[in-house]
Order: sequence, then C-alpha cells, then structure tokens
Amino acid sequence: SGLTTALHNVGYVMTERDPDYVVLGETRTYSFEAITRAIRLVRNGARFIATNPDETGPSAEGPLPATGAVAALIEKATGRRPYFVGKPNPLMMRSALRRIGAHSENTLMVGDRMDTDVLSGLEAGLQTVLVLSGISGRDTADQFPYRPTRVIGSVKELVGHTQNPFGTGA
Repeated sequence: SGLTTALHNVGYVMTERDPDYVVLGETRTYSFEAITRAIRLVRNGARFIATNPDETGPSAEGPLPATGAVAALIEKATGRRPYFVGKPNPLMMRSALRRIGAHSENTLMVGDRMDTDVLSGLEAGLQTVLVLSGISGRDTADQFPYRPTRVIGSVKELVGHTQNPFGTGA
C-alpha cells in the first residue's frame, strides 16, 4: 500500500515482533485478524498511530467505516488513544505547505469533510472549499460552529478559477 511504501522509504522496517508503533491507515479491506493483531501489539506497548480520524467514507452503496471507526474499536479494546498524524493535525498541514513551497495566503483546502478537511484548512489559515460530491450534503456545514469559505457541488466548479476562485485578493 501507499502507507507501507512511504514508511519504508523513510527507513521504517515492518515487523510484527515487538514493534515500536502500530500504524493504522485507510483501506477497504480491514481484516478481523489484522485488527486483533493490532490490539494485542498496542496492549503489549506499541505506540498507536492512525492516519486520520474520518469515521466513514463514501461508496456507491452508502457510507463505509473508515480509519477513525477502526481506530475507535482498537482504542476501546486497549484503552489507548491513537495519535492522528493526518488531517486535521496542524503539523501535517504546515509540513505539506512547506514541502510544496506554498503559503497560506494563496493556498486552498478543498475537501468533502467539515471535521477534517475544512477544519484543517481553517486552522492553517487557508481559504476552504467544501465539495458536496463526497460524504457531505447541502446541510452539513450548518452542523458545525465554523464555515467553509465556499461550498460547491464538485471540484469541476474550480476548473478555470483556481487563480482567484473567490473574487478576492487570493
């Protein structure tokens, strides 16, 4: 997987014998055996890291359990909370901006989730776009105490407008 390759590329070795970390990422094929193994490793002292707190993800048939839901299962079974390294972790956003040489004044955060995508963009000082082509519906933003800069149906609506999508100085 992409997560496994990324960890290997920065020098981590994958092992199931007394690991320092259990890292949970997004997949469509969580297995009961792998979750059970993760629970046992975390209970035996491995530090618990997860890529993101998203509880569900979209599919053609409706919502699917995502990393946050599986992390909650492992947390409940171990009493150990994961450290989430992905959105909305501000460290991830700062690192990403630095890596691509971007600045918050001229960068947009586009996503389909208020609780991770829009929140991480706001906390990083970015303008935010909530797209309704994924997990969020028309009334999703109303359920949160913060607002995206703009709500659009699909990222297609940004095509041709990325230099100045809001008619502001961005």
